[in-house]
Amino acid sequence: MFSPAERLFRRSEGKKKLIIMNIDTVYFILEIIGTLAFAVAGVIVAFDEKLDILGAIVLGFVTAVGGGILRDIILGYLPPAVFRAPLFSVIAFCASIVAFVIAYFMGRRIMEHNRQWFQVLNVFDSIGLAAFTVGGVNAAHSVGFAENSYLCIFVGVLTAVGGGVLRDIMAGRVPVILKKRVYALAAIAGACIYQGLYEFTSLSKSVIIIISLTSILLIRLLATVFHWNLPSLKNTQD
Repeated sequence: MFSPAERLFRRSEGKKKLIIMNIDTVYFILEIIGTLAFAVAGVIVAFDEKLDILGAIVLGFVTAVGGGILRDIILGYLPPAVFRAPLFSVIAFCASIVAFVIAYFMGRRIMEHNRQWFQVLNVFDSIGLAAFTVGGVNAAHSVGFAENSYLCIFVGVLTAVGGGVLRDIMAGRVPVILKKRVYALAAIAGACIYQGLYEFTSLSKSVIIIISLTSILLIRLLATVFHWNLPSLKNTQD
């Protein structure tokens, strides 16, 4: 028999575990959404560059899982997780094929409603950015680097934007994050918020994750609505 205090303690611990499980489930769903969105973003670049189906699949795959591969290489987790548990690889591969087929047969119609498609994709892309940023910081924490703030923040941002950078380089473009959109900045802010709350507050990991995810989403969506961009260099001859 347990005393009332012990029963209360066990009940509270059970609730904490349930909350953690729910957070893990939500986070897993967000990662899937992000993987889908990033894969589609890669195929859109392939569509713009008039690549064939192989090129579209490669760009979609790299965009979706490239950041995670770079993260694991830096953290010394080899072979990278994407090769140990291929779920996200399968999702990226299938999403790339579906996106290519849709673009191939409905490309003209998509271009006619380009603005609406962009808005929908941007929401999912922002979810992916948030999920992968937090996932990158989490990964650094899980392998023992929680006290190395610079590494945790760097890995979080790299996980979120690394795939897009690899995609643009492979497509022969200047990476988008270097010339427009408050994109990498949102990931940097979210990673800093995560690490700062972890180091300087006593908040639980689940609360920190929620705050960080929400911060990144808000920054990205506000930047889209109000057309925020960082100052850029102008060529006086243009």
